Amino acid sequence: MGKHILITGGTGLIGTSLIKELQSRGHTIAVLSRSKSGIYPSYQWDYKKKYIEDGAFSNVDTIVHLAGAGVADKRWSADRKEEILKSRTETTALLFESLKNTENNVKTFIGASAIGFYGSDTGEVMLDETAPVGNDFLARVTESWETSAVKMNALGVRTTLLRIGIVLSNQGGALQELLKPPVAATLGNGKQFMSWIHIKDLVDMFIHTIENEQIEGVFNAVGTSPVTNKDFTRIASKVYKKPFLPLPVLGFVLKLLMGEMASIVLGGNKVSAEKISKSGFNHSFNDLEGALKDLK
Repeated sequence: MGKHILITGGTGLIGTSLIKELQSRGHTIAVLSRSKSGIYPSYQWDYKKKYIEDGAFSNVDTIVHLAGAGVADKRWSADRKEEILKSRTETTALLFESLKNTENNVKTFIGASAIGFYGSDTGEVMLDETAPVGNDFLARVTESWETSAVKMNALGVRTTLLRIGIVLSNQGGALQELLKPPVAATLGNGKQFMSWIHIKDLVDMFIHTIENEQIEGVFNAVGTSPVTNKDFTRIASKVYKKPFLPLPVLGFVLKLLMGEMASIVLGGNKVSAEKISKSGFNHSFNDLEGALKDLK
């Protein structure tokens, strides 16, 4: 039976692809948005004003929470860092309080999280979901984000969180940024791991957790074969026929250009997909070259 799903962050890279696939599978979609949408049934909300439009939860049995300010969209000023944090934690808190105080039939909450939970650079150690939280800005943000989400359990709502890796898509995101320069070059020492996932696999993973009601808890949303930045760059340069520059972009240059945000590209994580695989999920793209060719 199709589910009635309310989605936040529905206009983003993941949300647009997910909504299209959910509709094709017979699910009914509505979105929470800062402004009215003419494409899907939509309800306005504003976490700063603690406001959700009446009727948003009518007939809804599943919430997919993707909203959050982009971590790489702007340089990390103090105000931007506050927005990155609050756009995740306070939106989740608003959903929790609204569900607690409104009659509803919500049974499932699927929340986005990020592998930034583990810290900006965890070297060559393969990390599963039991690995400890890191101690940098994004790790603290992600920990707070997850802490606010798991409160849903207190309402008797099945709660599943997907720690999303580097999403590969031809519609935007990290891949498009990496392909912008006329030549391909490694970043920093190139040894940092990139735990990537094809957008199709990520969308299918969300659907897997939505439709399988026994799946609960935290799962890494990554592919099965993380690669170093150097290997990623070489493979991407081959697939997209870009010259490969043997000289790396030095770390201090990136720090000058990006400030603290440079940790996103200079650090990395080698993250395991074993837990989600054991839940019955099958990846469509297990090797980077095949994934990139599909997106070309």
